[in-house]
Amino acid sequence: MLNRFNLKAWLLLLPALSFLIAFTHWPTLKSIWRSFTWARSDVAPSQFVGFENYQLLLEDPVFWKVFENNFWYAVGTVPTSIALAIMMALWVNSKIRGTSLLRLAFFTPTILPMITVANIWLFFYSPQIGLFNQLLALVGIEGPNWLGDPDLALSSLMVMTVWKEAGFFMIFYLAALQTLSPELYAAAKLEGASAWRIFRKITFPLLMPTTLFVLINAILNAFKLVDHLFILTKGGPNNESNLLLYYIYETAFSFLDSYYAATLTVVMLATLAVIALVQMLLLDRKIHYR
Repeated sequence: MLNRFNLKAWLLLLPALSFLIAFTHWPTLKSIWRSFTWARSDVAPSQFVGFENYQLLLEDPVFWKVFENNFWYAVGTVPTSIALAIMMALWVNSKIRGTSLLRLAFFTPTILPMITVANIWLFFYSPQIGLFNQLLALVGIEGPNWLGDPDLALSSLMVMTVWKEAGFFMIFYLAALQTLSPELYAAAKLEGASAWRIFRKITFPLLMPTTLFVLINAILNAFKLVDHLFILTKGGPNNESNLLLYYIYETAFSFLDSYYAATLTVVMLATLAVIALVQMLLLDRKIHYR
């Protein structure tokens, strides 16, 4: 029954709820419907085609290539970013001199705009004048074409992503570390536990709620990279560095096929939903909430 207090709560929620429906739920439902339709152009009337767009997707070699790329991109960036974030958080949380400077250094890549980061790393990776190849030349090594070599393009993107995201995740781990009780560590040291055993048995289990949050965000970030690809490789060479969201962008705005782009979008959303569900089911028993 709607009473005065419930009405006030709904009115407070109304602005955020309106934006959520307008910019999240409605576009999602529209994309799902659009994936079952097709038309010769966006101005022509669409017609229901059932699962034809999904059949086309299953037969599309580029889709499977970018899906595989995205899988390896996530495998390469997510665990590495989280591991580095934990190590950096432990470092800047310790009682050493210069921790404020270290925190600033680790967090600086996070506050840089994505386009700025892409242009910085474009300079690093340039074959002739790039910083990395100039450093290799000092020791007599001819540097590769980092972004033009099919074997190196995706790995080069992974390195840049880890550099940018590890500092962001570090902030969450640092905040979590500062809430842990010092008595736990004092008792462990009295028992003669090593630093590794303290981390494995006390610190890491208590950081699991933060790890779940960071893990979900890291996987989402791994599937929504567009800006960096647009500046650095545009998915090349030969789709070796192309990722799913950039392929959706190309399909919708370069190939002007919004119906197939909607189909790709639905598949990506379904993939992310399954991954999130699996994470929740597998990690929930290992999470200690206080």
